[in-house]
Parts: sequence; structure tokens; C-alpha cells
Amino acid sequence: MRRGQIAIALPKGRLLPEAIKLFEATGIEGLEGLMESRRLLCEDVTGAYRFMVLRPADIPTYVEYGATDMGVVGKDILLEEERDVYEPLDLKFGACRLVVAQPKNLQQRWSPGGFSSVRVATKYPKLAERYFSQHGVQVEIIRLSGSIELAPLVGLCERIVDLVDTGRTLQENDLEEVEEIATATARLIVNRAALKTKHQQVRDLIDRLQAVVQGEGG
Repeated sequence: MRRGQIAIALPKGRLLPEAIKLFEATGIEGLEGLMESRRLLCEDVTGAYRFMVLRPADIPTYVEYGATDMGVVGKDILLEEERDVYEPLDLKFGACRLVVAQPKNLQQRWSPGGFSSVRVATKYPKLAERYFSQHGVQVEIIRLSGSIELAPLVGLCERIVDLVDTGRTLQENDLEEVEEIATATARLIVNRAALKTKHQQVRDLIDRLQAVVQGEGG
């Protein structure tokens, strides 16, 4: 990375198109290759910014340790990872909810504090454990990396904690939402050291992003 260049991590998957659109709205050019190909790394046309596309769960780690100066990531990931990063902006896109869900035909009535123990499959073990512990429920966490909705259907568990947007995937798998744990949108995060060593460049980009989010830029 060149001296003075700002490194920015963008998330693979559903948030990537909106994240690219956001940075382009600030006047940054040359990011179209990230969408049109499988490229994971590119610079803008001026060379002032270097973008990399990462797994969302890895972005807080990259930013905390300074491998990138800034990043875009869902609030759900920030709550799960609990990394020491500066979070200056809610970017207002990618809204979703973290919920508890169970099979529709499950006979046991849902009550968050009504169980002595529960087995839950999730991609969010820390958030799930924290939620059930707050309700005095001993939880057995089964950590999965995908296809969480399948777990109750094959008897791996009775309940899941997962991220939902419209809830359509739950319905298609005969699951129902029974409790909302948290809401999440995309957030801008910044490495704390970069705030000092690259203060002017970082602050300028934060201000430009904020103007776009507030409808004043672009």
C-alpha cells in the first residue's frame, strides 16, 4: 500500500452493491471492476484509495489490526465480533433483524425465560449466548456457517438464531419468528490509529460519506 493511501474493506455478498454505490456517490471512480468480475482488490483512478472485498465476519479484524484503515460491515457482525474499532456512521442500508425462530409445528410454547435449557443453531454464538443468558436460560450453542434453517428440520436443534430480511426463507422452511434480538444496518468502521496517522484523509472521506447518507452529496 502506498504512503498516504486509504485502504477500505468492503463486504462480499448482499451489502457489496450498495457499498460500492455509496463510495461512487462521493466521487470515487474505478470501482466497477469489483462488481463486473471476481476481483477482490482494486484502486480508484487517482490511487488515493485501495479497496478490498472480504468476508463480512473478517472485516472488523482487518480494521482493528490496521490491515485496512476503514471498512463497511453489518452491525450484527460488530455486535458478534466485539472488535475495538471506531464506528462513526450508520450507512442506512442493508437493514435486517437478528431473530429467534422455531418450527411452526413445535408444540412447546415460546417464552424466552420459560426454559431451563435450550439448544440453538446459529452463525452468531456470542449474541445468542448473551441473549439467552440474560433471560436465565442455559443454552447449548451449535455453531454453523450456513443453511441455518435446515438445522431444526433434521433434528439438530429446535431453535435457531439467524439474520432475516423479509422472513421469506423462514416461511419457506416452515419456521416462524418468535423473538427479535437486534436490528442491524451497514456501518462504517475505522481503525483507531488511522484516525491519528491519516487524520485529514480519513476525516474528509467520513464527511463525504456522511453527506451522501444524509442526502446532501452525489
